[in-house]
Amino acid sequence: MTVAFEDLPPVSAFPAVPGRRWGPGLWWSATTGRHVAAGSNAMRAQLMVLDRDPEVTGLAGRPVRLLWRHPRGQVRSWVPQLFARRADGTALPADCPGQPDAGGERARKGAEAVAQACADIGWTYRRLPPLDDVLAANLKWLAGYRHPRNAGRPGLAAAVVEAFARPRPLIEGAEAAGDPIEVLPCVFHALWHGQLTADLTTPLHERVLVSPRGSGSPGETGGAR
Repeated sequence: MTVAFEDLPPVSAFPAVPGRRWGPGLWWSATTGRHVAAGSNAMRAQLMVLDRDPEVTGLAGRPVRLLWRHPRGQVRSWVPQLFARRADGTALPADCPGQPDAGGERARKGAEAVAQACADIGWTYRRLPPLDDVLAANLKWLAGYRHPRNAGRPGLAAAVVEAFARPRPLIEGAEAAGDPIEVLPCVFHALWHGQLTADLTTPLHERVLVSPRGSGSPGETGGAR
């Protein structure tokens, strides 16, 4: 419980599977300002969700291996794909299957062992279900603007938030704050970080309704930082 797993490198590499369209890579985290190893498209999608969660303070890929002894004496092990540290000090080790039954019996037994170990120390283990395609596409778009450079020139972020002090279509608020070419990256940055909200369960477009933080926009997923 005292080990900062969120600061550790992977205990094993993510495999590169021939023929798979998306292989291992690195995700730049807006939460930590560091890269997180990612092994699949499904894992990258879950990293996007956790990276927007204001309760998450640390992220790492495969930083810990759990070992246990089978009732018949054999040693078994499992390496959760993700590790997220929460602001209260608890943690979320998680796996990110591309489909609910991925991994078969071995994954099921591994999940049971990790879940029990986490429960014993007050943590939570989850097999995170795949994201809806529309939600994943929206998060991927907004993630492209997560870096601080997209906040724009001094004063622009405040002008953008002010432009959406009341809910209004995205393009109308952008035009009210200035030249859309300059303003839109700042709007998307604010949507990623939660200063603004929108319904992310429907495709983003220029007329999507954008609201100020705390207005309870329908379909806004989880938290955002």
